[in-house]
Amino acid sequence: MHPSVHARSNPDKAAIIVAETGEAISYGELDAASNRAAQLFRSHGLGHEDVVAFMLDNTPHYYGLTWGAQRAGLRYVCISSRLTQDETDYILENSGAQILVVSASLAGAAQQLTTGIQRFAMGGDIPGYASWEDAVGAMPATPVADERAGVDMLYSSGTTGRPKGVRVPLPEDPAIDATNSLVMLASAVFQINADSIYLSPAPLYHAAPLRWSMTIHRLGGTVVLMKKF
Repeated sequence: MHPSVHARSNPDKAAIIVAETGEAISYGELDAASNRAAQLFRSHGLGHEDVVAFMLDNTPHYYGLTWGAQRAGLRYVCISSRLTQDETDYILENSGAQILVVSASLAGAAQQLTTGIQRFAMGGDIPGYASWEDAVGAMPATPVADERAGVDMLYSSGTTGRPKGVRVPLPEDPAIDATNSLVMLASAVFQINADSIYLSPAPLYHAAPLRWSMTIHRLGGTVVLMKKF
């Protein structure tokens, strides 16, 4: 399954609710946001297996980027906002990221980065960064012509040296709505389905909250996202 499937069958259902404010993003809105993100990545020349990186707060708009990268066949790197400038620059270079999207609230850290890749600021302005909202707002909310399932590429915290990236092959089944082992586990063992409501009290740059909350979206449930914990 895939959130795009739920966007067609139940577009007004909440895919994400922000715990602290009640702000909600529907499956229809998530689908449109992910399509626009995928279109933007393509417009910058990114093709299957290329890499994008996100350094963001726990914002509900995080998922528009991750699902956009997923349906564009990209590897997406979710970077901890607690890393040093040197560690972040290393991850960007080591991963081969071609685009970086940063929350404007992290402007201080963002301005220290030495990377020369294309950079976007989300939720406000950062000197030297293009506006994510302006750029993605100019994109069509339709799927890219060559959709293919992408995958995350996450890094360790680097407690014993440099952060280490886990680079796995793209899914063997190219369909963006193909199932995976976590979806099967969540469905069969934990009985997660479209009626489920999942509280995510952790930063989305970590593997477990990112993958589990995206699994909830695959199954049509609602993610309640905490900004602080």
